[in-house]
Amino acid sequence: MNMSQNSRKFSIAVHGGAGTVIQGQADEAPYHAALAQALEAGAALLRRGASALDAVQAACQSLEDCPLFNAGRGSVYTRDARHEMDAGLMDGSNLRAGAVASVSQVRNPIALARHVLDDGQCVLLVGEGAQRFADERGLARMDAGYFDSAERLAQLRRVQAQSGQTALLDHDASGLAAHPAPLNENGKMGTVGAVARDVHGNLAAAASTGGLTNKRPGRVGDTPVVGAGFYADSTTCAVAATGTGEHFLRAALAHDIHARMRYLGQSLELAADAAVRGTLTHIGGQGGVVAVDSDGRVHCPFNSAGMYRGYIVDDAPAVTLIFA
Repeated sequence: MNMSQNSRKFSIAVHGGAGTVIQGQADEAPYHAALAQALEAGAALLRRGASALDAVQAACQSLEDCPLFNAGRGSVYTRDARHEMDAGLMDGSNLRAGAVASVSQVRNPIALARHVLDDGQCVLLVGEGAQRFADERGLARMDAGYFDSAERLAQLRRVQAQSGQTALLDHDASGLAAHPAPLNENGKMGTVGAVARDVHGNLAAAASTGGLTNKRPGRVGDTPVVGAGFYADSTTCAVAATGTGEHFLRAALAHDIHARMRYLGQSLELAADAAVRGTLTHIGGQGGVVAVDSDGRVHCPFNSAGMYRGYIVDDAPAVTLIFA
């Protein structure tokens, strides 16, 4: 959805994952409410003149705290019935980035990624090293019960019974939840993300995920990888992706959108559509992105049948959408 061509004071967009539509078979209201809450968490900061980086972190943390989405508290289980979460964010004003992968006890992985960015000594920390850094920075450890979910665990056991060692996207065991999601649980891709332009004209992007149900311990997808799951450059665009992570990695998809704008002079809409509906589709990937350009235009293309998404431009009311 391409917004007005006029420059904007601020813009923010979020996503909560992409997948296949089962319209009318579930209560969509909780998802719209959660997306709107995340948008407002970021927009409230932007209205006060805060940075785009602060805004995307706040929006992502809101989605991580919501058990409806596969990130933070709602993260799916690994093959070993544990949680391994990934997150990353990037400041488009200076190309600084921070990311973490395979963390298991941090309530908000995106907050830990922000500490990595602010520390500046590295871009990506993983596993026990990331957890030690979280302890050094005073981020509280959460016990396993915070992330545990009877529905997610039942989902894991069903996947293991039916698929053995196969790792599947988000809620791939359909019908387990008492209130199924409006996206088909057999084709729902679990990541959350946010992009923003602040009143100073700077851009930022953030992404967070619990990964794949029944994934091999140590597996890391595109979400914490700069240029694949997220990218931001204030001269072009900010992008946060969701979908089949290995395809986004292979295509360096978030950076590809930036590169098309920088080197080919393409608009955000043209560049994002070419990357998602062109490159990603051609290599067999599924999913989409939320993106914003330097003028505050928002575009959210996807090649799956649906994507949880929403945006606020200036002081206009929040718009939230699920279906194509």
